[in-house]
Amino acid sequence: MSRLRGLASTLDDPLLVTNPTNIRYLAGLDSSNAVLLVEPGGGTTLYTDFRYAEAARTVPDVTFVETRRDVVGELATLLAGRRIAIEAEHLTVARFEALARGGVELVPTRGVVMARRAVKDADELEVLRRAARVSDRVFAELAREQFTGRTERELAWWVERRLREEGATGIAFGVVVAAGARAASPHADPGDRIIEPGTLVVVDAGCVVDGYCSDCTRTFATGELPPSLASAYDLCLRAQLDGLAAVRPGTHGRDVDAASRVAVDEAGLGEAYGHGLGHGVGLEVHEAPVLRPESEDVLQPGNVVTVEPGIYLPGVGGVRIEDLVVVTDDGCERLTTFTKELTTVE
Repeated sequence: MSRLRGLASTLDDPLLVTNPTNIRYLAGLDSSNAVLLVEPGGGTTLYTDFRYAEAARTVPDVTFVETRRDVVGELATLLAGRRIAIEAEHLTVARFEALARGGVELVPTRGVVMARRAVKDADELEVLRRAARVSDRVFAELAREQFTGRTERELAWWVERRLREEGATGIAFGVVVAAGARAASPHADPGDRIIEPGTLVVVDAGCVVDGYCSDCTRTFATGELPPSLASAYDLCLRAQLDGLAAVRPGTHGRDVDAASRVAVDEAGLGEAYGHGLGHGVGLEVHEAPVLRPESEDVLQPGNVVTVEPGIYLPGVGGVRIEDLVVVTDDGCERLTTFTKELTTVE
């Protein structure tokens, strides 16, 4: 069954899909200006303008309608008088108002397509494994690179270049390289400060392969560490292993997150671990399900998530260790396999 037919079989009302990533997932069309109307029980219409018309005509299982550039404005007329479900998280207020003024009865929905994207099929998992293998190769090379005396920005560019040279079509997000006290900021932008000996360097990088993302973080030592940083690394690794052990189908995301916090809380550093344990990865680097204290998500086989606790000590440094894993029938499979033992670089 195609993704479109599978979605159609679950609908009560026609669903207007406006999120470009959801359109790409369902129909395979990569467009910045397209809309899908999926009818309950079957039948899908693809609307887009002249720029994407040739590509749209090749999409299987849809009826193509070419519109003017303002696709949603034209739909306000084409769908007048109909009851239509919308993606509440993605339809802008302006577009909502345009459809409503045209006489369309709008029914907000949330996460309908994302719930389907969250469970990867065999083909998607194979692409994700390939993306993770690219990350593994680059991290293995990185461990042999000179760190000290180079800037964070220089090392981040080296990582991005090597990801592309190893087969990635792009990066999933801006490469994070954070050294010394800057590593106490989870999403620090690489700067021009020289990396010094005797500290930790957090490297967070992901690539895109055939549209799917990888995401991996390793923390390296640039020589002998002060006791506070050495202890933080050991504790973070313990938290990461505890989180991995808790990943299994039927488990709530909040409970996996909680498992990763036990050792950190016992060490009195709970406030130093201020973000959630992880998030789903696929066509986007942040998608469902999520692993954090407020998560209501329940893990299923085929979910792909990150497991990435961190400990951040303001003014001192920080550490984060992250793996990309797929939920299996009885636990999880690590997709990123580069060593997590503390690696010392020059």
